[in-house]
Amino acid sequence: MHTAPAPLVDRFGRVHTDLRVSLTDRCNLRCTYCMPAEGLAWLPRAEVLTDEEIVRLVRVAVERLGIGSVRLTGGEPLLRRGLPGLVARLTALGVELSLTTNGIGLARMAGQLRAAGLHRVNVSLDTLRRDRYQEITRRDRIADVLAGLAAAREAGLAPVKINVVPVRGVNDDELLDLVEFAAGHDYRIRFIESMPLDAQGAWDRSAMITADELLAVLGTRWELVPVVRDRPAAGRGTPPAEEWRIAGTDTVVGVIASVTRPFCGTCDRVRLTADGQLRNCLFATEESDLRALLRGGAGDDEIEGAWRRTIARKGPGHEINSADFRRPERPMSAIGG
Repeated sequence: MHTAPAPLVDRFGRVHTDLRVSLTDRCNLRCTYCMPAEGLAWLPRAEVLTDEEIVRLVRVAVERLGIGSVRLTGGEPLLRRGLPGLVARLTALGVELSLTTNGIGLARMAGQLRAAGLHRVNVSLDTLRRDRYQEITRRDRIADVLAGLAAAREAGLAPVKINVVPVRGVNDDELLDLVEFAAGHDYRIRFIESMPLDAQGAWDRSAMITADELLAVLGTRWELVPVVRDRPAAGRGTPPAEEWRIAGTDTVVGVIASVTRPFCGTCDRVRLTADGQLRNCLFATEESDLRALLRGGAGDDEIEGAWRRTIARKGPGHEINSADFRRPERPMSAIGG
């Protein structure tokens, strides 16, 4: 007789059903708000979880902890060798599987990933201008990203979502153009407030375009109608993106205001880094070493217990707006989005 897994609950009653799995800390871009031009010291290959290890940890999460959705992240997850095969093994576990990518290489892989069972992709794109893309990413690859978006749409990885980080003095003059581009190509667009997760520690709050500022700009051209969410299913947190529909159209704009409108109170996410460290928050300052348990011969009971203890220690929120805020030691590229 099948027994439903006991939910993964923290001390504040939040049920965790969404797992982010980083496949690599490596990236083929050098975005100015993420890492220095020379890149970072990448993890040695031996420290990165194998496909077998990832599948086992996700299986434990699904069968014993009630995880229902998994998002593959990086670094840049398309750099992972044999990715379609890993996707097929993960979807066989019955999870809803999505992927966040910078889009380079997506044109070549979109069809394979869809055939392997991937459901959706989010593609990072902060500008439509070739020269500006090169300034932001230090690479001349915008044509590859645009081709990847189109390939993902044609492959049926719908809805294809574009993630934009608006930064004052960098791309804030393109906000309207980006929305129109997304609407014209049947993509969804989400604007994400910049967060203090860059490797250089150079995050500047004054450069962050807030959700209120963004909506004011969009409101100069369109009437925005709030999208009323369905009540989350039992055990599911509220999705992080607040959404608005442009009146008279099917275009939906999402805003993830992690800094000015934190959604920590309904967070249902847990994160696994490429080297097997479990994090109960994007901004966690401590981790649990699941890789050591795996490679030390631990059974599923022991792995489940470590997972539950980690979530039990989760704090009430990230405290970015508090004097007590401490940046995590790892940058975003090493944590996974």
